[in-house]
Amino acid sequence: MESGACAEKDRVVVTVLDPRFKYEIASEPGGENIKYCFQCGTCTSGCPVSELDSKYNPRRIIRMAILGMRERVLASDFIWLCSTCYTCYERCPQDVRITEVMNALKNMAVRAGYIHPAFRAQADLIGGHGRLYEVDEFTNEKRAELGLPTLPASSPEVAEIYGMTGLASLLSGKGA
Repeated sequence: MESGACAEKDRVVVTVLDPRFKYEIASEPGGENIKYCFQCGTCTSGCPVSELDSKYNPRRIIRMAILGMRERVLASDFIWLCSTCYTCYERCPQDVRITEVMNALKNMAVRAGYIHPAFRAQADLIGGHGRLYEVDEFTNEKRAELGLPTLPASSPEVAEIYGMTGLASLLSGKGA
């Protein structure tokens, strides 16, 4: 740690720890086995994502969750990096099911209002266009040449579903 700013960032303040956090995760579908983890590190040793990006360390994430570091876990971008390859799931001697725990943490993060920017952008595109890409005149002309029907530029049905499910207010930051 070279500067005071790094030291502050890495410091854990005991008063902000939530000892109930691990129980909340355990009550979430997929998070049932989190308390079985005894930090052996088998999950990290075979994880292809942790080899590419040191921010993603399943052992560290679960440790932080068990310690009760709610905000640090839910607000982080590292819980979104799991590739769901199931290598950790297959190798875990305690059957923690890390991939499912990561999904439980993602669900909790979304309910708390933390959505990874990539997923937010995808949801915005789907909400605006009904798909992940905008259909323009050129695309519809090519579809017509191939004998395919044209696609509408937007999908009001998707916007209606977003409104009914609360996703529209969550994406706009008005609901959490």
